[in-house]
Amino acid sequence: MAANTSWSALGKATDLRNRILFTLGLLIVYRLGTFIPVPGIDANALRDFMEAAGQGIGGMVSMFTGGALGRMGIFALGIMPYISASIIVQLLTSMVPALEQLKKEGAQGQKKINQYTRYGTVALATAQAYGLAVSLEAGDLATDPGMYFRMACMITLVGGTMFLMWLGEQITQRGIGNGISLIIFVGIIAEVPASIAQFFASGRSGAISPAVIIGVILMVIAVIMFVVFMERALRKIHIQYPRRQVGMKVYDGGSSHLPVKVNPAGVIPAIFASSLLLLPTTISTFSSGATSGPVMSWLLANFGPGQPLYLLFFVAMIVFFAYFYTFNVAFKPEDVANNLKNQNGFVPGIRPGKKTAEYIEYVVNRVLVLGAGYLALVCLLPEVLRGQFAFPVYFGGTSVLIVVSVTMDTIQQAQSHLLAHQYEGLIEKSQLRGRNKKRGKRGPSRR
Repeated sequence: MAANTSWSALGKATDLRNRILFTLGLLIVYRLGTFIPVPGIDANALRDFMEAAGQGIGGMVSMFTGGALGRMGIFALGIMPYISASIIVQLLTSMVPALEQLKKEGAQGQKKINQYTRYGTVALATAQAYGLAVSLEAGDLATDPGMYFRMACMITLVGGTMFLMWLGEQITQRGIGNGISLIIFVGIIAEVPASIAQFFASGRSGAISPAVIIGVILMVIAVIMFVVFMERALRKIHIQYPRRQVGMKVYDGGSSHLPVKVNPAGVIPAIFASSLLLLPTTISTFSSGATSGPVMSWLLANFGPGQPLYLLFFVAMIVFFAYFYTFNVAFKPEDVANNLKNQNGFVPGIRPGKKTAEYIEYVVNRVLVLGAGYLALVCLLPEVLRGQFAFPVYFGGTSVLIVVSVTMDTIQQAQSHLLAHQYEGLIEKSQLRGRNKKRGKRGPSRR
């Protein structure tokens, strides 16, 4: 597609240009919001605390919030409550018959499910905001602790999360790319320059050896190349179409391929798995300065970055969400089989309908072994290495996976809009030429 697309036509594609400008404008609004602080925070105490926790879970949470947590901005919760609510609603949709029936009702049912997701986002954001407010008080990070501070903190943080959810939906509908993914993407990219500068400063001071710096750079390049290769990898299922007769004409049967991506779920499993790990560890980190209970102490000791339970839970959640999201959202074998049956297409040697769905499910299951393993490897390897060499969290597998996947998806959508604009231009030119030819043909003049 890129070879057949002329980027010089971008100036003529008014709709695409407006979408890009709209997306950039909303992302700038998001970045400005990360610098607006929550009222009642002791800025000096917070800065000292985040510097101490920057290489641990504090750096990881700050990565997903675009640095808003480190500054305790109004977007400190980020978009993670919305993602967690989406996970819960999708799980309930598969288990609750009433929600499953809503899902089959088309646009109206999906609208109600989205509304339930928003309600869940408010509930989760409220719970997380209250826990964060209490943790800030316990860590002596509030200038005037008390009920007023808690209420102000909760209202500000919940309002920020809901505003971010609205921004993401607006970008998806009226902009370019997936709004939620782009918000996380921009949050990561915005903090990368400072992280790189800090990384090289550690090398100049002797804290990190030059060999480790070169190794990290080579590892990041290799991971990016591996992610691009795996995201482009496909398993093609041969599809055959029989002969068909339309009126007096008989059309020969054709053949095509049904592409099955090695990773149909994209970056969603990594984001889902990370979101489940952020809440308990964030509360544990902010409560570590005060007297915390045995549960919080256990969470901090066993679910910190690099800990065995953390890594095991991370891999298990990635594999689970890779299968769950693929078969429930991204690629449903029953729907694909029904669509093939309606189009009179079939897999050679496989009966249409239920047998085709079973065969497609069998193929996707086998392909997902590679897909889930690839996701787990990309996300797990930098986590292990970071625990050994303590390089910045922004060089982790999850951040690289998000950046590369979102970039590829956004560029692909931009190319699709640009290609559609070029086709529209060709159609308009052909119509104008046809009109000119009709006008040029004149009948014999009467004498």
